[in-house]
This record gives sequence, structure tokens and C-alpha cells, in this order.
Amino acid sequence: MKILEKYILKENFVPFLVSLLVSTFVMLLDKIIDLLNLIIEKKLDFLTIVSIFGLSLPFMLALTIPMAILLASIMSFGRLAIDNELVAFKSCGINVYTLMRSTVLAAILISIFMLYFNNEILPETNHMLKNMMIKANYRRPVTAIVPGTFTTMKDYTIYAKERVGEDLFGIIIYVKERSNFPQTITAEKGNIILSNGGNSLKAVLMNGEMHELDPREEGKYRYHRFKTFTLNLPDLGYQLNEEGTDYRGDRELSSGTMWQMVQEKRKEISELGNEIATLEQNISHIDSLFQTNVRFTPQEKQDQHKELKKFQNMLKINTDRKVKLEKDINKYLVEINKKYAIAFACLVFVLIGAPVGMMTKSSGVAMAFTVSSFVFLVYYGTLTLGEELADKGMISPFIAMWISNIIFSILGVYLIIMSVKEQKFVDVKGFFNKITRRLKLK
Repeated sequence: MKILEKYILKENFVPFLVSLLVSTFVMLLDKIIDLLNLIIEKKLDFLTIVSIFGLSLPFMLALTIPMAILLASIMSFGRLAIDNELVAFKSCGINVYTLMRSTVLAAILISIFMLYFNNEILPETNHMLKNMMIKANYRRPVTAIVPGTFTTMKDYTIYAKERVGEDLFGIIIYVKERSNFPQTITAEKGNIILSNGGNSLKAVLMNGEMHELDPREEGKYRYHRFKTFTLNLPDLGYQLNEEGTDYRGDRELSSGTMWQMVQEKRKEISELGNEIATLEQNISHIDSLFQTNVRFTPQEKQDQHKELKKFQNMLKINTDRKVKLEKDINKYLVEINKKYAIAFACLVFVLIGAPVGMMTKSSGVAMAFTVSSFVFLVYYGTLTLGEELADKGMISPFIAMWISNIIFSILGVYLIIMSVKEQKFVDVKGFFNKITRRLKLK
């Protein structure tokens, strides 16, 4: 049996490796297209480009590893079926369950590794990638100025007619921080220099004019020409530094960290619930005093109204805070469940891929890719829809993230049973051949 298990694993390994490389390369090409404009505009150096793509790989692998397992299962078991090796194994008393045992065990081990990968490696690389992208975006601030459009940066609005390399031409700058009437600066040529870690910009302008109203003398207009003028734009609010930002989104946190945050927020919600109950009692008490026609002096009545208003405002603030905390908890629970669900998709896809491969009886890449793409699109589409609904609080985060695994697992087990009985749940090969022919006709 050990020889048979090694043989089955070997049959799966090569298709898995090829599928992983191809699917990751396809996603990498998509990433290149997205980043091409940034690379050209910011003139990123080779090391930065390699680092960006290197840090993007873990996110891609989190998706391509399960897909590669699905492809490999369909191709390997399809080849066994088309070469009649399945018939030979069955004639020797070896059933489908035995044939799949080594593949399922390997999928379980990969799922365990993906749990570690999604919880420890992926959050760190996502955080590093985010910081690198932020710094890359502010590397050449002049590229943020799009010729022919107005670009607003805090109290400054910048317009440039043309940009050639690092130089801007036909510059107009409106400075709105001083008065209701903005100061207007025009220049034939200029450049923008990044400073203070991206939080400040310095505009060096040449051959221009300054126009503004005199703040000390109403109605007086001031005009000044200059050959060279430096305009400092401090505190733009980006607050970048060489190390990047320490803030982490939900995709930059491990499950353990997010679960700890969920517990803290639940504790805060419990405390807010007690405060809300107390405020509602106070509001109800004051309302009852007004309804029972208790005689108040004008001052006492005014004080009661002020007290009521204060309690109502506090109630609104606490209620809004509670809603915000509940949304945060939902968001973190969705991400926690997603990390686990995608990891165990490796096992689910083996349960689907093996019987589908036996039914299609095709070792061809085209058939395997078509079937696996369809399955993966349905799986990932369901996962994405569930995430949207769970974030809005419409369904449970657990159901939203695990429903795809549950449905495909049940379907996979059913297809395996049908394969053992040598029955067809559906003519998979015929179904996808019809779709392919129709697409070719179109």
C-alpha cells in the first residue's frame, strides 16, 4: 500500500506544482498591469519593484494553493481514469477510498500549514506591502499633480498646465488658509519636493506673480512679482515616516490578535449596555415627572430640560458607539473565519477534484482548467458575497465564510460515493464540452 500511496502522491505532485506556478504567474501578471502606471510615474528602482512583487506573493499563494490542489486532483485522477488504471486498481480490490487516502492526508497537512501561513506570514507581509505602497505613492509628489486638473492638498489647490519629467509648467496655486479670499500664486515653471516623511511639500516656483487682498487694510489689493519663490506646505496630514504606519487593518492581523480585540470590544459593549440602561432610566424618570404635572419653578423646569437633553445626547453617543463596536466585531469575526475557511478549502477541493477527475476521464489541461475555474469562481464568489453580507450584519460571520466549504464538502462526498458505485451524478465532461463549443461558436 505504501508504494501505491507514493505513486498517487507523485501523480498529484507534478500537476500541483505546474498549476501553482501557472496560476500564481497569471495573478502576478494582473498585479503587474495594476502597478505598471505606478512604476512608470514614480520611477521605482529595481529593488523596490522586486520587494513589492515579493510581498504580493503571499496574498496570491493564499488563493492559488487551493486552486492548484483542485487542478491537480482533477488532472491526476482524470489521467488514472483515462488510462484505465482505476479499472486495474478496482480489479485488484483497491477501492476509491483507498486511492484517495494519501491525497486527502496530504491536503490535511497543507491545510494545517495554510492555517499557520494565513495567521502568521500573510498578515506581516500585507502590513509591509501596505507601508511600501504608501511610501512609493509619495516618492515623487510631482506625479500626484495631473496636468489640466485641480489637485487639493489641505488648504492648497494646485493646477499645472503641463508636466515634463520633474518640472511643472503653467502653475496656479490657491492658498486658502489666510482669509476668505484665497491668495493666488502663478508661475511659469516649478517643482515639488517631498519632505518630513511625506507630511510636508515644498514648491519651488520660478518667474511668477502673487496676488492677494491685504488683511490689514480692507479693500487694498497687493501684487508682487518674483523670479524664484519657495512655498512650504507643512502638515498635509499624511504623517508618514521611514518605518511606515503602525496602524493595522483586519487583513494585517493574526486570528489570535483579532480574537483578543473582539473580546475587548465585547467587554466595552457590555459596559456601554449598562450605561445605556441607566441613561434610559434617567430619561424615563424625567419624562414621567413632566407627565405627572409636577409643579416646577421656571428655573427647575429649565434645569430638568437641560438634564434631559444631556442624557439624550449621552444616550445617542453611547448607542452610536455600540453600533460601531458591533460592526468592528463582525468585521474581525469575518476575517478570522475567512482565514480558517480558505485554509481548509485545500481539503474541500480534493474531495471535489478527485471524483470530478474520475467522471471527466480527461487528463487534459483545458478540461481541468475549465472545470476548476468554474468551481473556484463559484466558491470564491460565494465567499465574497458572504463577506459582504456578514460585514453588514445580515448573516452570521461563521455561516458566511463556511457555507461554501460546507456545500462543496457535501457535494464532494456525494460525488465520491457515486464514483465508488460507478454512477454519474451528471455528465461533467459532456456538460463542459457543450459550454466550450457554444463559446467557440460565439
